[in-house]
Amino acid sequence: MEQVQLATRLDKRVKEAVEEVCKARGLKMNRFIEDALIDKLEELEDIDDLKKIRCEPTRPLDEVLRDLKLDE
Repeated sequence: MEQVQLATRLDKRVKEAVEEVCKARGLKMNRFIEDALIDKLEELEDIDDLKKIRCEPTRPLDEVLRDLKLDE
């Protein structure tokens, strides 16, 4: 996987907090930040999925239970 450098400006307190958390938990800051960015991208994708799902019609509980074979 090709790697590139990312430069950004952020609040000094945020950087210090990240450094402290990484130090306390034995984490590499680069990996911590990359994982956080990936998590945020996945979260945004999930939000788009939720918007689509909200428009779908709901099903009656009896029908769901029947499909799950739980309609005793």
